[in-house]
This record gives sequence, structure tokens and C-alpha cells, in this order.
Amino acid sequence: MKVERKPLRKKKRLKVRFGADYPKRVAFTGDASAAGLYIITGQPEHPGTKLLIEINLPDEQQVIVYGQVRWAKKVPPNLIRLANKAGMGVLLTQFETGEQALIDYLATLRH
Repeated sequence: MKVERKPLRKKKRLKVRFGADYPKRVAFTGDASAAGLYIITGQPEHPGTKLLIEINLPDEQQVIVYGQVRWAKKVPPNLIRLANKAGMGVLLTQFETGEQALIDYLATLRH
């Protein structure tokens, strides 16, 4: 049985920095919602790992949020663009800053 996500994620490439202790690694999103992100990376963290994430919006606003890795698919770096969903899905658990800015930005995007 497949569980539906709410709210609907929107395909968007946003620059993010993430890490378990501090946001030290750089990647991009494949899709995003106010509840979760798909982060494209060849070195995903293990499911269950708690992350600190910085999301850079196009208007230079920065969103700082905590999340937890829900799934991960590791792929060699040279195959990231070819693989289906290489990276990790992250559930956003607590916003430090920028929650409304992210919600407002995502509302301007088409599905």
C-alpha cells in the first residue's frame, strides 16, 4: 500500500547545505514541500539520521530547518544524473527560520 504525501511536492532545484552536526555538504533539491525535501546527492545519510539543513531561496532568503532522513539511495557520483531518485528523502521536523518564506515561495510554483 502506497501512502500519499501531503502537501504535494513541487519539482524545484534549490541549493541546500546539510549535515548531521552542521550544514557542511552542498547539494540541490529535486522536489520540495513545506513538509519534506528530496535532496539529490551521491552520499546520502542513513535513514533515521537527523539533519540541519540550510535552503537558499532564489530571492536570497535562507531557510534553516531540522529534518530526518526517511529513505536513501546511494549511487556512484558519475551516475547521479542517470539514476532514478539518487539521494535521500527528508521529512522536515522543525523550522528555525524561514518557514513562511518557503511556504510562500512554493505557492508561486506550478506542480
